[in-house]
Amino acid sequence: MTVALYAGRFDPVTNGHLDIASRAAHIFDQVVIGVAASRSALFSLEERIALFEGALGNAGLENVRVTAIAGLTVDEARAQGAQVLVRGLRAGDFGYEFDMTLMNRHMAPDIDSVYLMTALEHSFVSGTRVRELASFGRDVSEFVPEAVNDAILKKFAQPK
Repeated sequence: MTVALYAGRFDPVTNGHLDIASRAAHIFDQVVIGVAASRSALFSLEERIALFEGALGNAGLENVRVTAIAGLTVDEARAQGAQVLVRGLRAGDFGYEFDMTLMNRHMAPDIDSVYLMTALEHSFVSGTRVRELASFGRDVSEFVPEAVNDAILKKFAQPK
C-alpha cells in the first residue's frame, strides 16, 4: 500500500488544495493531509484541520485523512508510514520546490516527492493571496470552499 503525505499550512484551504488532494487520492492508496503548525496563521491549527476535513467531506474521498503535523515533513512522513510527499506546483514555485526536494532527499532518500501541476484555473491562487484579498474586503468565494469562505468572512468581521 502506498501512502502519500500532502503537507502544508493550508491557511486557508483553497480549491487548488482540494484539487491536488483529490487527484492524489486517485493515484495513491492513502493520502494523509498534514496541516502544519504555524504561529502566524490566520486560522488556528484546529480551525484549519476542521476546514480541510469539512471540505473533504463534500468530496467523498474515503482514502484521505487530515492530521496535525509539527517539525520536518520528512519526519512526519516516516511517522505516518508515507513513502511519498505530494506537492502542488504552480509556475513560480519551481526553484523553491526543487531546493526543498533536494534537501528532503538528502535527509530521507527513501521518500520520493511527487509534484502535481496545479490546474490552470487555480494557478494564480494561494492561501497568502486569499488572506490578503479578504483582509481588504474583497470577495474570495470563487477561490475557496463555501464553508471556508464563511469562516474567512467571520474572521475579518471580528474587531481587531
